[in-house]
Amino acid sequence: MDPAEPPAGGMDGATETFLVHRNLLFTVAYELLGSAADAEDVLQETWLRWAGVDLDPVRDRRAYLVRITARQALARLRVLGRRKESYVGPWLPEPLLTTPDVAEDVELADSVSMAMLLVLETLQPTERAVFVLREVFELGYDEIAEAVGKSPAAVRQIAHRARSHVAARRPRGTASPAEARDALQAFQRAIETGDLQHLLDRLAPDVVLLSDGGGIRQAALAPVIGADTVARRLRRIDPAASLRLAQINGHPALVVRLGDQIDTVIAAHVDDGLITGLYAVRNPDKLSRIEQETALRR
Repeated sequence: MDPAEPPAGGMDGATETFLVHRNLLFTVAYELLGSAADAEDVLQETWLRWAGVDLDPVRDRRAYLVRITARQALARLRVLGRRKESYVGPWLPEPLLTTPDVAEDVELADSVSMAMLLVLETLQPTERAVFVLREVFELGYDEIAEAVGKSPAAVRQIAHRARSHVAARRPRGTASPAEARDALQAFQRAIETGDLQHLLDRLAPDVVLLSDGGGIRQAALAPVIGADTVARRLRRIDPAASLRLAQINGHPALVVRLGDQIDTVIAAHVDDGLITGLYAVRNPDKLSRIEQETALRR
């Protein structure tokens, strides 16, 4: 049974609990995988296991569901890692059109930003699971240990190692939503007018552009580095395209459309008024969550 479709005659306890926590469970799976499609598959697997649980001895149903979800996502993450080895060009997380409340939760928005999800990609699967469950969802070490199949002492060591790894790699500076929006609006006007100088004025000298076409759409197969090179690449955007601002993964971003089709989602990292990172997702398989808002929860 699909848990989104309650049985005739009302919901049972298992279904009601699952639906209450569904957005949280999706967020856990998405932060571990960077893929909404795979996160949805994990939720189906979680439901199948949850539906067979004897709930009477379960004291904390939320924590129990999070552990099942994390366990299933971790298994899938190991499989996805092997797939990414043969991916054509840079792999970027699947962007989500998020509800306004995601941006209001600063810590949640930071944890699902494209820049942070790419940092999480540099962790080993177990490190990523431990970091996300501890730092984002604040689970206890005993609960995390059960989810990842390690001892609590080992989990503490993994958490310390993962925190140090992330701290050394997370992007410098975090612009306020207003600063990021202003920078992207100016960036949008520069692209729409074709004004190269104004475009250069918005890019940090060492800006990096990552493009994900997935071997389906044209995209740079390696990072594009430097303001001049990135600006020339961006001027290739079709003049017939329309650009609009949207909340993607809790942050302002640009959605590029050609006709009635989404062509590209461009997320950005802004530091001190300048764009230091651009993440352009063009793979059509990753653009299905842009038409409808996704709710995320901690």
